[in-house]
Amino acid sequence: MLLNIGYGNFVMASRVISIVSPSAAPMKKLRDLAGNVNKLVDATHGRRTRSIIVMDSDHVILSAINPETIASRFASEEGDSEALES
Repeated sequence: MLLNIGYGNFVMASRVISIVSPSAAPMKKLRDLAGNVNKLVDATHGRRTRSIIVMDSDHVILSAINPETIASRFASEEGDSEALES
């Protein structure tokens, strides 16, 4: 299943490890480290970064959508996939 992270950008929901706020110092460091090893994907379209999505491939994705919004979309995707499996 694809997870909408805003402005026409999608990621594989099954590969998401965490969705976090970018304001904490460790998240700023994570963002910098990912940029240094070419694992940073900026999906903000020039807007302010409101969430950081960490993938199981060690990629770090920046999104302009709030973490709560992405989490609710993620939860609804999980509910849809469970309904399909039943």
